[in-house]
Amino acid sequence: MPGSEEETDAVDELRGQWERERPDLGGLDAMTLVGRVNRASQHLLKGMKPVFAQHGLEFPEFDVLASLRRSGPPYELTAGGLLRAAMVTSGAITNRLDRLERKGLIERRQDPDDRRAVRVRLTGAGFDLIDRAVVDHVANEERMLAGLDPADRAALDALLRRLLISFGDTSLGPR
Repeated sequence: MPGSEEETDAVDELRGQWERERPDLGGLDAMTLVGRVNRASQHLLKGMKPVFAQHGLEFPEFDVLASLRRSGPPYELTAGGLLRAAMVTSGAITNRLDRLERKGLIERRQDPDDRRAVRVRLTGAGFDLIDRAVVDHVANEERMLAGLDPADRAALDALLRRLLISFGDTSLGPR
């Protein structure tokens, strides 16, 4: 019966292997939970790829465009603000911005208040693309989470929020 507690997943198999090979090993509950979070993340990322590809994007590019779009008018953030939102290195954000600029989806300019800072803004084409892509993205996420009923989704959401707060992940930082 789908959804029953008797069903097993690949992580159960991994845990069983560790229990067999290292019965002395403590912390398998934590290892199992982290393994499930990681595997679920990989499945979700894999499931998002085709939707982004339909719009000529990869996930990191979508992430930048979405960050700019949800920032509100004038749909602009500092490069540092994008860096904090994406949790990547400055080199990685620079590469993303280079690709998006070549595609004509963003533009970069010096910050008039701080010559050391760069501001990144959606172009009209970038705005139109992200507005189309995000509709398909949300529908795809709904499809991928269809295996959980609303109560399970709410419980998982609350638990993951608590975990992120415990890591100090409570803000995207200054804009």
